[in-house]
Amino acid sequence: MPVILITDVLVWLLLAAAAGYAFYCRRHPHLAVPWARVLRSRAAMASSVVLVVYITVGLLDSLHFRPALEQQAGNTTAYSSDVLSVLDRALVHLRGRGEKTYSAPLATRSFAKEQVELPGGGQVRDFPRLRFGGAHLQDEGEWAKDVAGRAAVGIAASGGLLVLCFLVLIVVRKKIPGVAWNAAYASLAVLLLLAGPAVALCVSYHVLGTDKVGQDVFYLALKSVRTSLVIGTVTTLVLLPVGIALGTMAGYFKGWVDDVIQYCYTTLNSIPGVLLIAAAVLMMQVVIDRHSDWFNTAVQRADFRLFVLCAILGLTSWTGLARLLRGETLKLAELEYIQAAHAFGVRDSRILARHILPNLSHIVIITMVMDFSGLVLAEAVLSYVGVGVDPSTNSFGSMINAARLEMSREPVVWWALATAFSFMFTLVLAANLFADAVRDGFDPRVRM
Repeated sequence: MPVILITDVLVWLLLAAAAGYAFYCRRHPHLAVPWARVLRSRAAMASSVVLVVYITVGLLDSLHFRPALEQQAGNTTAYSSDVLSVLDRALVHLRGRGEKTYSAPLATRSFAKEQVELPGGGQVRDFPRLRFGGAHLQDEGEWAKDVAGRAAVGIAASGGLLVLCFLVLIVVRKKIPGVAWNAAYASLAVLLLLAGPAVALCVSYHVLGTDKVGQDVFYLALKSVRTSLVIGTVTTLVLLPVGIALGTMAGYFKGWVDDVIQYCYTTLNSIPGVLLIAAAVLMMQVVIDRHSDWFNTAVQRADFRLFVLCAILGLTSWTGLARLLRGETLKLAELEYIQAAHAFGVRDSRILARHILPNLSHIVIITMVMDFSGLVLAEAVLSYVGVGVDPSTNSFGSMINAARLEMSREPVVWWALATAFSFMFTLVLAANLFADAVRDGFDPRVRM
């Protein structure tokens, strides 16, 4: 049975809006030319491949359903209370293979000693064999050979896909010239050469180890991708209308309107951001706890808290965009063609829609893309201090928060923190590189 969550709807609406914007840009040269400059950038194409992979994982995790239970004869179909996604179904071999506690990457034994029953009777304190990681090995001495063989199979499969992609690239390059396809292919090659061995090994091993309760860290990292994308995109959906409306009104109407709006964002900026967001999140958490009857499942409750967090971040992060748009609008309002429109009696609403907003589009696009990475990092910080997403929601911040206690162990449990850091660093770096290329493509001062 399909389950529609609030953030799922917003994510797919944003995807539809992005597709509509791409179609609109193709029909308008003043937008198509800057994007063509972006596509000629090697950094933009290399980072876009990484972003597409992350977005694909996030979209697969945004299709939720409740699986049907085994139906007996004459009974109506019953559905499980668990809400799963298409990504959960694809990673069922990772989701359902939990261990007791920590295990190192590619390990065959647990990371902590336990009382182990000996075959002939008696007990000894030793590192027990894992229930799933390397359980197919009859002799642990074959571990190195088995890992090397599976990794070689994964690399060979990746090589085959790269050959196929190269043949496709030859055709695409002829039909769509002027794009940095070589950089995109190089980025894709790196990803496939990393993903191939990981996929081949995760069938029989925990590639990135397990956490304190025995969950596969690789699975947790993939599930955390959607949370970061939702925070970065849905927050922008809240931020843009407020920032655009207030920024353009302050710069265009001036006077008391400008004074009121400046007072609002100056006051908002004077409050420490983390404290303001924490207070708002805690107040909304009280509302959610008092109205638990609003939600049929725990997943819907956690998703609503994620949506509230996005709304709070958006309502507290619009000030920077509004300040930029106010300054640019003040400059545009003094240009000759705006003065001519006033002289001909054109309405203010039409001047804003036809002359002001189109000339602010490059600032909006640059700010939107560059704020994405900052919002992803904000979620990690908020989850680290305990006011972020729901504890049942997978996120990089939650992984880092759980890993801080693991760093004090002896020996150190390092792989959960390293995994969260690597995945988040890759996402933020790709977003920043793409944002730089967009800025260079749309900012006329940079082009000059």
